[in-house]
Amino acid sequence: MRMRRIPWAADYLKESASRVQDPETRKGDWKKETGQILHVEIGCGKGGYSAAMADLYPQDQFVAIEKNESAAGLAARKFDEQQRENLCLIYGDGSDIDLWFAPGEADVVHLNFSDPWPKKRNAKRRLTAPGFLEQYWSLLSPSGKIIMKTDNSSLFEYSILEFLKAGFYLEEISVDFRRNEHPEDPLTEYEQKFVEKGQPVYRVIWTKTPASAEADLTESQNHAGGAGLKTESNGAEETQPALFERSINKVR
Repeated sequence: MRMRRIPWAADYLKESASRVQDPETRKGDWKKETGQILHVEIGCGKGGYSAAMADLYPQDQFVAIEKNESAAGLAARKFDEQQRENLCLIYGDGSDIDLWFAPGEADVVHLNFSDPWPKKRNAKRRLTAPGFLEQYWSLLSPSGKIIMKTDNSSLFEYSILEFLKAGFYLEEISVDFRRNEHPEDPLTEYEQKFVEKGQPVYRVIWTKTPASAEADLTESQNHAGGAGLKTESNGAEETQPALFERSINKVR
C-alpha cells in the first residue's frame, strides 16, 4: 500500500530540527561518545520504531532513514515533538549510506517491514538485495548485526538465501516473533495491526562474525553492561527485558 501524499511534508523537512540536512558532513562522526552503539534503521516509515527504541535505550545512538517525503515528514514531526539527543533523521535513499557513514561505523542495522517489491524485475530494489547487503557489510562494525522483521513470507525466504550468499551468519530466527511478549523490542502501531489480525511477524538476526568468534571479540573488548536477544545461559533461557540488550552488548 502506497502512502498518500502529505502536502506540508516538503516544507516541514526543510526546517525540522531532527533532520540532519547534510548527513555526509557527519560521516565517521555519528557517535557522540566512545563505545556508544550506533543503530541505523533503513526505511523508518513514520518513525515510530526508532523513536521508541531511542527512549528504551537512551545510551545508544539512533539514525532513522526514510526516502518517502510524506513518511519522512511525519517521522520528522514525531521526532520534533519530543526531541531526543540520541535520535535524528536522514531524508534520503538508503542506497546512499556509503556517502553518510564511514566503513564499520554502525553496529546495528534495522530493517522493519521493508517494501517486498514482489515482482522479479524489481528484486534489486529490495533492501535485502545483493547490492544493499554489500553496503551493509561495509557499514557494519566487525561484530555488527542486522535485525530484520517482515510480515511477508516471500521476502523473508528470499532474504535468508541472500544473506547466506553474502556471507552473513545466522544468529536467531523466528517465524512468529510476536507469539511471545518482547518488551525489549517496541511494538509499533503499524506492527500491532498484524498482531491483531493473527498474522505472523518474521524476524531474523544476522551477524558478520560467527557466534564463537564474536564471544572472543566481546571478551577482549572488556566492555561492561548490556543485555540481549535470545541467548542461553547455563542451559536456561534468559528473562526479558535482558534479551535484546545482551546480544547488542556484543558489539560494545
